Amino acid sequence: MTANRLEEVNTQCPYCWQSIQVLIDCSVEAQEYIEDCQVCCRPIVFDVLVDDGGSPTVNLSSDGS
Repeated sequence: MTANRLEEVNTQCPYCWQSIQVLIDCSVEAQEYIEDCQVCCRPIVFDVLVDDGGSPTVNLSSDGS
């Protein structure tokens, strides 16, 4: 596993559809957390999986509230 490696990922807010850049901690294989959109400030659920090669897959969704 890769230690202390942050990777910048470009993705899209599920609320305002604006492009946002987020930093993903690739030292954690699987994680789920909530972070506010940098544009519209609404809470986004991040579901992150890091493969054996250290590349993250990021899925975003609304928090349902």
